[in-house]
Amino acid sequence: MSVILCTAEMGISPTAGYDHTIRFWEALSGICSRTIQHPDSQVNRLCITPDKRYLAAAGHNNVKLYDIKSTNPNPIMSFDGHTNNITGVAFHCEGKWMVTSSEDGTVKVWDTRTGSLQRNYAHKAPVNDVVIHPNQGELISGDRAGIVRVWDLGESVCTHQLIPEDDVAVQSVSVASDGSLLCAGNKKGNVYIWRMLQDAEITRIVPICTFQAHKDYLTRILLSPDVKHLATCSADHTAKVWNLDLDYPPAKMAAAKAKVKALSPGTQDIASPQPTPDSQNGTPGSDKAKAATDFNPFSLIDGITPPPSTEPQQTFPVQPDGPPIDPITATLYLETTLANHQRWVWDCAFSADSAYLVTVSSDHYARLWELASGQVIRQYSGHHRGAVCVALNDYSEPR
Repeated sequence: MSVILCTAEMGISPTAGYDHTIRFWEALSGICSRTIQHPDSQVNRLCITPDKRYLAAAGHNNVKLYDIKSTNPNPIMSFDGHTNNITGVAFHCEGKWMVTSSEDGTVKVWDTRTGSLQRNYAHKAPVNDVVIHPNQGELISGDRAGIVRVWDLGESVCTHQLIPEDDVAVQSVSVASDGSLLCAGNKKGNVYIWRMLQDAEITRIVPICTFQAHKDYLTRILLSPDVKHLATCSADHTAKVWNLDLDYPPAKMAAAKAKVKALSPGTQDIASPQPTPDSQNGTPGSDKAKAATDFNPFSLIDGITPPPSTEPQQTFPVQPDGPPIDPITATLYLETTLANHQRWVWDCAFSADSAYLVTVSSDHYARLWELASGQVIRQYSGHHRGAVCVALNDYSEPR
């Protein structure tokens, strides 16, 4: 199977006896090729190993690992240890270990060969998402208290603690495939983007822009493999694709017009537009926002509660080296709004070439979109309840 596409549906309490279903799809035909029952709980997240051999299904308090190439409907391994819903799951580039986040307030690292717990990091609040930095040595997680944390696996410490908007839950985080950008989206629909800079052996994280992507609850944020697009999903029934490329034609045209106007007699120099407080929808104002101070790393092993946060919120001035900002909307340039879903859009996945996006929704459907046209080119129907998570691996080589 060169393309692995999986979806899972939302469920009700397992005591009601409903069999929650994971479905494998033939991406091109739209045919469901295999189903797996997951009766213990609903599936919150799906993740395919880089070699396409296994599928991880994150449920209420464990992650089950399924053999993709086998017809065995039962999991080959279960990772038990969380005490609440698991909200995020990701694999090491060679599949040697796996990281999970949970509403129990922890981020855990597991050895996928033995199933043993290797690391246990504590947040002070339920954790909504976790991703692995492409250097394979750092984790990034976001929680309901509005904190994004960066964890150094080698030293087993938290090296950065970012608070873009105090006490506003960070729903989703994403890191660029080249490690250049870190993005977070919160429940107000606001998006925050940082530049990740490697100085010697130290990572510096610099805020570069923020904007409101949706006026309703944001469910997922995802950077494309080529780091030229950013997808956001929302309770407003849409997914949106935003542009990060400085060579994006509308951005280049706007920059050229601004340059001409700036050079015209009697006009002032035009700098990159600064988002207004209204456009930032609650982003800390100048009276509250302060420059980030150094944060002392601390070890969080075996569930130890971290000390009180002393790092203030960060300001997000538009930076010259940041992504292009639309001067009219004070947001990233919106490439397309994917608006065919009828209910909440929960999750999304880019194709390896960044040309396509798969979305899943409470309307029971998964859809494959061609981003250049903004059109649905395939619809996957078969779930009897809302589809809440998706995993896609169409890479030609293992990642």
